Amino acid sequence: MVLTAVFEEVPKSDGGGYLAYAEELPGAVSEGETLEEARENLRDAIAILLEANRELSSKPRQSKAVKREKMTIVVGNPTTR
Repeated sequence: MVLTAVFEEVPKSDGGGYLAYAEELPGAVSEGETLEEARENLRDAIAILLEANRELSSKPRQSKAVKREKMTIVVGNPTTR
């Protein structure tokens, strides 16, 4: 899985550091005092979010048939692939 990580520098007047999030994964947001810390914290946030989603989706659903399958998604301009 390849995601786009975005790191926004926070002005020192607002506390400094970096805000970090994954564009393609709503809810994957973190921060850090340094870029390296923000990067590592974002990796952790993504892992926790994906694990929580897997756990929620694996719970049995009453009276519903559920099918799971792997899916590959290509996003972007097809002429640039």
